Formats: sequence, C-alpha cells, structure tokens
Amino acid sequence: MNDPASPNDPASAARSAANAGKAAIFDLDGTLLDSMGVWDQIDIDSLAKRGIDVPDDYVLKVGSMQFRQIAEYTIARFDLTDTPEQLMAEWDDMAREAYGTMVEAKPHAREYLEHLKATGAKLAVATSLPPSLREPAMKHVGIFDLFDAIVSVDDANDVGKDRPDVYLLAASRLGMRPEDCTVFEDILVGIRSAKSAGMGVWAMHDDSSDRDWAEICDEADGVLFDFAEAPRTL
Repeated sequence: MNDPASPNDPASAARSAANAGKAAIFDLDGTLLDSMGVWDQIDIDSLAKRGIDVPDDYVLKVGSMQFRQIAEYTIARFDLTDTPEQLMAEWDDMAREAYGTMVEAKPHAREYLEHLKATGAKLAVATSLPPSLREPAMKHVGIFDLFDAIVSVDDANDVGKDRPDVYLLAASRLGMRPEDCTVFEDILVGIRSAKSAGMGVWAMHDDSSDRDWAEICDEADGVLFDFAEAPRTL
C-alpha cells in the first residue's frame, strides 16, 4: 500500500518504520475472516441431524471455547451419544470445504495486514480454529504468508479466550511485551481478556456479536466495520 522507503527519502523511511517495535494480534473467525455464517450453518445442520433446533444462546455460550470444549459442551447440553472425537470430525468435514473455497476476508483485511507489515509491525494470529481449517482459509484469502506466528487456544494451556493465555502466547512467540501489542477481536470475552493482559484492543463488528455490541463499544479502544478504518499506527 505504501511505496518502499528510499534511503534518500527520510520521510519515506520514517513511514516505513512507523510500526517498528509494535505487534498486531488478530483473531480469525469474525475478525479477519467473514466466516461465522459457516459455523452457524454447521450448528444448524449438525443439530438438525439429531432432531434438535439451535437454541438462541448456543452461539454465545460456545463463542470463547476451543474446539474440543465446544464438542464436550454440545454433547453434555443435548445429551448426545457421540464422542468428542466423532463430533469434531463431523464438524471438521463440514467446514473444511467451506473454509478452503468459500470463506472471504473482511473488507480491506489483506490491505491492512500488508500496510502493517510494510511499516515494521510483527503480526500474529490467535484463534480457536484448528490447523486443518485455518490454513486453507488463510491461503484462500491470501494472508497466510503475512504472519510471523500463528497460535491457537489449543497451544495456550488448553483454555479458551475467556482467559488471556492465547494472546500472551502470541506476544511471546513474536518476542513482544503485551503493552506493545494491539489485539483485533470480535467477541466480548476475548476483548476483555486481551485488555486484562495490558494490550490495546480494537473490535471488529461481526453479526455474531450483535447482542454484545454496546458493551464491546464501551470496552474496546476502538471499533471497526472495515479494516480501511483501522489505525495506521499501533
């Protein structure tokens, strides 16, 4: 997005280093990827096979959980006979094609990542998605090679985003202090967790978080509907 810095152009060189010493940590589902509709449909189809309608509070309940936790919660809540492994395999099969071929990036996400990279920022992903889904999706939308680190809640003490472990792990993998990191998230519990770790937080709007939007606006350092609105310096 920015022209490469020239050694004879101090202003250009300054622009190219505007985010040096800073890091940005991004959620995937609902933040970089316009993908939450995929999971809504998987929830509907998977539970419908078992004669169950998706309850209104289900998406909110599972939003901060890791993949296995969601499977265990679903089995317990609906008294299913499936094992967590069976349910996760079913969901994985349903999602793999959609993530690799249909999911798109949020508006101007790639351009914003390229700007941060070009101006010296380190970039990480902190997600609940397993590698079998996140890598095809990131490659499909052309952002996979832009990141210095990719971590999941499974890597971070096996806990969900209601605790800051995954954001702290991402910062550690980048060699950055929490206070030098800005997190981009779409869920309220993740925003709260990242802030509790001393990180700056910008919220990306996603339909799945509409019920929490007022609180998200109160607690985040800024809110976005399009990455064209994102801060140019972290």
